[in-house]
Amino acid sequence: MCVPPFISGWKPGRGWSQRLPHVSALGKIFMALPLGDRVYQMLDLKLLMYVDFPAHMNPGVLVTCADDVMLYSAIQSVEFTKPGFTALAHPSPLSIGQSHGVFVLERGDELPVCDVEYRTCLRYLHKPSVDVMRRSGAVFRKHDEEVVYTDSTYYISHGTVEMLLDLFHEIGPLSCEIDAYGDFLQSLGTNATAEYTNNTENVMKKEKDLVEVRKKIFQHLRGTQLNVVILNKSKFYHLGTMEEYLFHLTGDVCLRKELGLQTITFSSCSQSVCENKNVCIIQSVVHPSVRVCEGSVVEFSRLEDGVELGQSSIVSSCWVDRGLSVPSNTFMHSLAVCSDSRTQFITVAFSVRDDLKKTMPSYAEVNRLEVFGVSLGECVSRWGLSVGDIRFSGDGCVRNLWTCRIFPVCEDMRTSFSTTLQMVQAAHGNEIVSLHKYTLLSLQEILQHKDLETMLKFRNNLHQDIL
Repeated sequence: MCVPPFISGWKPGRGWSQRLPHVSALGKIFMALPLGDRVYQMLDLKLLMYVDFPAHMNPGVLVTCADDVMLYSAIQSVEFTKPGFTALAHPSPLSIGQSHGVFVLERGDELPVCDVEYRTCLRYLHKPSVDVMRRSGAVFRKHDEEVVYTDSTYYISHGTVEMLLDLFHEIGPLSCEIDAYGDFLQSLGTNATAEYTNNTENVMKKEKDLVEVRKKIFQHLRGTQLNVVILNKSKFYHLGTMEEYLFHLTGDVCLRKELGLQTITFSSCSQSVCENKNVCIIQSVVHPSVRVCEGSVVEFSRLEDGVELGQSSIVSSCWVDRGLSVPSNTFMHSLAVCSDSRTQFITVAFSVRDDLKKTMPSYAEVNRLEVFGVSLGECVSRWGLSVGDIRFSGDGCVRNLWTCRIFPVCEDMRTSFSTTLQMVQAAHGNEIVSLHKYTLLSLQEILQHKDLETMLKFRNNLHQDIL
C-alpha cells in the first residue's frame, strides 16, 4: 500500500483520549472489548463493521473514530461512489448532537424514512448548542421526539484526497493540530461559511496558526460536495468518556445482546467475584475472595485476595495488593515510565465524572478544577501540599487535570497503586497523606515518557498465568 506523504510519519494531534485516559498509552483503536474467548480490540470490531464497504467504494480514504460502535441493518448497500465527501448519518437525540457533528440536510420539513437514504448536506455543525441546531434547521420531529442527524464515519474520494495533498504541500509542515471532523467538514456544504474558522471554543490548545490554516482549508474545499448517507435503522454507541464506557460495557442491555458482550473474558476469575452480570472483567487474574460491584470494569489487572472494587469504577493495568478497597466511581490506571534507562511506575486516579479538559484561566482560580468532586485546592491540602506547590506541565498555558503534576512516581506497580489509592481516600476526606517526598508528574508527562514494553510485558505475564 502506498502511504500518502501527509500520513507517513504523522501522528494525530488530538488522539490523547483525555476523556478515557486508560486507552491513551496505546490508542483508542486498541481498546479491549469483551467480545469472545480471546481479547478483541476496537480495531477488530471496526474491520468487522466495515467489511462490506470496499466492494461498494471507489478509490479514496475512509475516516472513522476509534471510540464508537455503529450497528445498522439495511437491505440495500451503502455506496461510496460520489466525488467529494460522503458521510454516514444517524438519528440521535439533541443531547448527543451537542457533543458530535450535526448535518443540516436539504429538505422542506420532510423526515427521512427509508432504511438508507441519500441527501445533500447544506452545512455541517460541530458540537452545536441546541439553539444553533434549531436555528440552522437541523432538527426533525420523529413521532413525538426531536432528532438530529449526527456524524460517525466519512469517505473522501480520490480526487479530493489529491486536492488535500496539494493543500498540504502549499501549507508546508503543519504547526498546529487539525481536526479531521471539525476542520474539514465545516468547510463543506452549499451553505457553509468561513465563520467557523475563528471559533476556537472547542479547541483545547489555541495555537496561533490554527485560524489561518482553517481559512486555507475552507478556501481549498469550498464548493466540494458533502453527500450524506442516512442510516435510519442504525444504532450509534459512543464509548469516548469514562461514564459512557462503563455504561455500554456493563449496563447497556441492548449492546450486550447485539454484540454478545461477556461478563468475564479470558480471565482467571470465578463468577462469584462479580456482584451480578453487569460487570466486565477482561484478561485479569482475580482472587476468588475479591468482590467487584455492579457497573465496574477490570482489565489487564491482578487483584489479590480480599480486594473490593466499588460500583461504577475502572481498574486498568493495575496490581492491586491484598485487602485494598477502591471506592465507587473511581478510575485507576497504572503506567510504566522510563527515565535515564530506569523503569518506574505511576498510577493515575480520577473520579469517572471528572472533567480532565476543563481549564483554569489563572492560579487564582484553582478551585475551578475539581478532583473526586472536591476542589483541587482542597485536595492538595489533603495531600500535604499547598496551592503554591501546584505545577503544570508543558508551557504552563494549559492548566487542567491533564497537565497538573499530582501523581507520585514509585519503584514498583503494587506500591504505586497503594500510594495513589491513599490519595483517593484522602480526597474523600478519610485521611491525610503527604506527597512532599515524591516526584510528581502529570498524565501528559507520563505519556511522553511511557514504557510500553514494560506495560505489554505485564499483560503478557497475565496471559501466561491465565493459560
